[in-house]
Amino acid sequence: MKLSVMNDEGPDHAAALGEVMRRFSMAQARRANWESLWREAYEYALPQRNGFSGAQPGGRQTDRLYDATALDASDQLAASLLGNLTPPWTQWFGFKPGPDLSPREAEALAPVLEKAAKTVQAHFDRSNFIVEIHQCYLDLVVGGTAALYLEESDPGAFSAFRFSAVPLSQIALEEGTDGFLNGGYRLMNLTLPQLRTRYPMAELPPNIIKDGEKDSQRRFSVLEALLPDEMGAFSFKACLTEGGAPHLLRVGCFVDSPLIAFRWLKSPGEIYGRSPVMKALPDIKTANKVVELILKNASIAVTGIWQADDDGVLNLANIELKPGSIIPKAVGSKGLTPLEMPGRFDISQIVLEDLRGRIRHALLADRLGPVTGPRMTATEVLERSAEMALLLGATYGRLQSELMTPLIKRAFAILRRRGEVPDISLDGRLVELDYRAPLARAQGQRSVQSTLSWIQSVLAMGPEAAAAINIPAAARFLGNALGVPSDLIRNELPPIPTEMENENVIKENNPESDPAEKRAGV
Repeated sequence: MKLSVMNDEGPDHAAALGEVMRRFSMAQARRANWESLWREAYEYALPQRNGFSGAQPGGRQTDRLYDATALDASDQLAASLLGNLTPPWTQWFGFKPGPDLSPREAEALAPVLEKAAKTVQAHFDRSNFIVEIHQCYLDLVVGGTAALYLEESDPGAFSAFRFSAVPLSQIALEEGTDGFLNGGYRLMNLTLPQLRTRYPMAELPPNIIKDGEKDSQRRFSVLEALLPDEMGAFSFKACLTEGGAPHLLRVGCFVDSPLIAFRWLKSPGEIYGRSPVMKALPDIKTANKVVELILKNASIAVTGIWQADDDGVLNLANIELKPGSIIPKAVGSKGLTPLEMPGRFDISQIVLEDLRGRIRHALLADRLGPVTGPRMTATEVLERSAEMALLLGATYGRLQSELMTPLIKRAFAILRRRGEVPDISLDGRLVELDYRAPLARAQGQRSVQSTLSWIQSVLAMGPEAAAAINIPAAARFLGNALGVPSDLIRNELPPIPTEMENENVIKENNPESDPAEKRAGV
């Protein structure tokens, strides 16, 4: 990463800043079409993270919410993604030798790669990754798009990584020619101490310093733009947008983008993603309205609606409906008469249960939830894993390409620059990424089961049929399918020739020369 400080002086700097603001305005205009949809989705499924409602921090955002089915289902789906994609304190990825290496090179490189993967995982575990990625999964389930920033910590920090989940209300994204969200504009509100910490070499305007020193909690608007350039790198510009003309704070260049934006699914021609909450939004809104009507009906059933003749004796202003109360009435009048309830609770409950079932089904809460029954057998575990892989197969493929691969490559690049991992490239030819998360392993469970069934069937046929099984190759296949560390799997290597065998080979190929005689000086 290369960063430098620039002031907004000179035509070149002003032109660069004007281009950034122009592209930012266009990105905001494209995002404006989504804001009403995001507002509704967050209002019913994740109100505490709804930055589009305009509510002040600490304000109540659940006054219009009567049914919490979508909230619970969204939490369950986000927790399921966390446990199946990036499980805490678990080695959910690894590095293995690529296909271009010879067996001997792969055998020698496997322990080095396994140690490097454990080093990267240790930095993930010591950082705030789990907290921030869970917020991203919530945004992914509700808003369909999530953004995670992976920045390098200061030297001496507990972890080399510092993560921050950016809400959709604070970011505008651009899609590159490769279909990835590799450009973005991040809006932040920082105090004066935070400005000085994040941009230590920047020259701040005098009025900003004056206002910030008067109120230490006063926040100022900052825009950070991260855009790909022609050389394959990412240009970085940060500017202060608080009142007046924008003031450039810092410019620089990143080799690997710290912005990792990913989507649940994508419709053709759209930049931002669609979420399962958006698919279930009609049922969510209907269920919320049904519960509201049921509560109103219940309040009427408890207090009742009464009618009375205006006989000059009954004073409606002095009536208090409570046990033991005495209500006067005129002789011969009906007094208070209750009205019959028109609503039926049983019909409303049937409609509500059907709506809640469809919401849970759309958010996969009925199929990816925790196991509450007795202990499952191995076959049941395989069946459930296969069902999970079938349900989330397409989504997992997108998350693998848009989230996991850029995340691991960015983390590896930071540690490689620090000298904590070997100076190698994750190019897929010499070194491959090995995904070991439960969902990744679930996709290979069928192959494992089929291979084991075939081996058992062949062994039952007798010794002649068993000779057709390549046991070492089968063991290596099962190890790779089950996510076994690569340094535990021995590759098929040719025997290493001894020094005497080397000398014999030389004598056979060249009988006139004797290495032993040459060493003796003959």
